[in-house]
Amino acid sequence: MARFRLDDRVAVVTGGGSGIGAAICRAYAEQGERVVVADVNPAGGQRVADELGEAGWFHAVDVTDPASVEAGVAAAVERFGRLDVFVNNAGLGLVGTVQETQRADWDRLLNVNVTGVFNGCRAAVNQMLRQQPRGGVIVNIASVAGQIGVARRFAYCATKGAVIAMTRELSVDYVKDGIRCNAICPGTVYTPFVEGYVERFHADTKEQTIQELHARQPIGRMGRPEEVADLAVYLATDEAGFMTGSAVVLDGGWTAQ
Repeated sequence: MARFRLDDRVAVVTGGGSGIGAAICRAYAEQGERVVVADVNPAGGQRVADELGEAGWFHAVDVTDPASVEAGVAAAVERFGRLDVFVNNAGLGLVGTVQETQRADWDRLLNVNVTGVFNGCRAAVNQMLRQQPRGGVIVNIASVAGQIGVARRFAYCATKGAVIAMTRELSVDYVKDGIRCNAICPGTVYTPFVEGYVERFHADTKEQTIQELHARQPIGRMGRPEEVADLAVYLATDEAGFMTGSAVVLDGGWTAQ
């Protein structure tokens, strides 16, 4: 029997239109899963869904709006019959110390990175408890910034720490209902998100900054979205059936120093 397969299961991936989210969508589809690419950006989300062919479907979702997230889950169930995996991947970054962080930016980050995950978890749990058979898997994309202090990432560290805490608590509440919940804590992963950060804050020293970001990990490079996606596949499979409440670090040795 083939291992690490997700045949005929159904996943919703928020922020699935680019970066890590898109890589997770592709990896799930490759392992036989049907995937709802949930993204606030219709162009990116539809592009990824089109790549997946019959295995993919795009639905516009704004994670800050609970009704939008609930509608995304309902649409997935209407189209594919149930919900087996929900990935809370949508997120934002912010550079700044506590003094440099403006209240409006703080609220915006909290709304996407924390409230967005709350909305996703709530919608997923509601569906997983009412379907038959009950249960499912929730994968939250956190960060090493939720485990350690990263200079000038005050708000980002706070929000990703909250994601890890929510993951652990939810796993305790619903383990008896067949719902597993784990978090992935990547180090620096080379995505359009990182490219945008470099262009915005280090345009004059782009190549140097990229090399510094590579060097941040003792392994000598940034991670690849596909490497995060491979872990997301494992967490969704039956082979990870004994794993819940974990915050899995995937950081090229960064936090081992």
